[in-house]
Amino acid sequence: MLLTISTTARPATDLGYLLHKHPGRVQEFGQSFGTAHVFYPEAGEDRCTAALMLEIDPIRLVRTRGKSSPDFSLGQYVNDRPYAASSLLAVALADVFRTARAGRCAARPGLPAVPLPLSITLPALPCRGGPGLARALFEPLGWRARAEALPLDPAFPEWGESRYVRLTLHGEVRLADALNHLYVLLPVLDDAKHYWIAHDEVDKLIRAGEGWLAEHPERDLITRRYLGRRWSLARAALARLAEVGDDVEEALEPPVEEEPEGAAESRVPLNTLRREAVLGVLDEIGAHSVIDLGCGSGRLLADLLKRPALTRIAGTDVSTRALTMAAGRLGLDRMAESRRSRLELFQGALTYTDDRYAGFDAAVLMEVIEHVDASRLAALERVVFGAARPGHVIVTTPNVEYNVRYETLTGLRHPDHRFEWTRAEFAAWADAVCDRYGYTVGHRPVGDDDPELGPPTQMGVFTRV
Repeated sequence: MLLTISTTARPATDLGYLLHKHPGRVQEFGQSFGTAHVFYPEAGEDRCTAALMLEIDPIRLVRTRGKSSPDFSLGQYVNDRPYAASSLLAVALADVFRTARAGRCAARPGLPAVPLPLSITLPALPCRGGPGLARALFEPLGWRARAEALPLDPAFPEWGESRYVRLTLHGEVRLADALNHLYVLLPVLDDAKHYWIAHDEVDKLIRAGEGWLAEHPERDLITRRYLGRRWSLARAALARLAEVGDDVEEALEPPVEEEPEGAAESRVPLNTLRREAVLGVLDEIGAHSVIDLGCGSGRLLADLLKRPALTRIAGTDVSTRALTMAAGRLGLDRMAESRRSRLELFQGALTYTDDRYAGFDAAVLMEVIEHVDASRLAALERVVFGAARPGHVIVTTPNVEYNVRYETLTGLRHPDHRFEWTRAEFAAWADAVCDRYGYTVGHRPVGDDDPELGPPTQMGVFTRV
């Protein structure tokens, strides 16, 4: 399998300093499954190309797999591993270019911080999801990605396309970032790893994804695939990456795409059900303006923008990083003016009065109150129900009674939750808010309503009297 990295930055031979591999030599690096070779097909002032070629030893590969080997014994020896980029290439890349991935260069200390015009080619890459998925993973990272599906056999075009693509990436990117993108996304596209996935894989993912994974629109898919769909590991990783609870809670259960074969119905993720429930209430009350208080990464805002009846939409969050993520998810910089004029994003703290919160038909607090210290809830109530006073307030929060249904859950659903209420506790809080600020409240379940424990999410719909 082969990977080439080219640059046209002058002097192009600085690529050798960054990779810590001399352009004038061919170097070999032993791996547990074969041998990695680094060489330079071209090395000039105007253009330099480094190649990483990995030779697989099928016998050594089988020996390193141990109990994780497939039952079909011939498949251990006859497979695509010697020819297609995969987790094997990612591991070799991580080992051979370890210092470059860390962004260190003793000979040129300032060079690793400089974005370079890079071209990366992978002639054969397994891609479960097709060329579209390859583009969806790389393009948000600043790459211009070209993914061409390879035919099963060029001599028999009627057989159709294979699951392999030829991937070419062009962009002005720091080399360390480029290597980390490849290290994470190659096994994600292949959707397989050749080694046992242990708990330290979460740390590897967080380190390699620093500065880009948390904001990636396909963060959840990347995390699950990289961690081999081990739900407890995926949940731990998402909890460390996410800043808002609704992004993490979905990882408590297997995603829809992983339902067992023959299942009567696909399970709909809880945060999807929650957004649908909020949108349903907004339709019922006939809202034309809505503010998402604690909008996080903007998932609800994306759904709100699809509803022409909502002529004024606002999203606010205390975290500037969350607002940056929301702007990226929504494509704010390339949004049509007709849609952009309906939307406002701004930073704000829900415990301090802000005139920008007022004047909306409805306000949404979706999985927000549990992130507020109990001692500060009174301040939030005054700001939302007392000062802003929208016609309706929609509040959702976890039902702690339901937590026992999550097999992998210990403690609260998110490390940032200050509390999680029972149904009785939520009802008591809602009634007290209504008494103080002149609202009525109706309670609704979100998700499967367990006859003993209630729903996983509880919703209160407050209406101003």
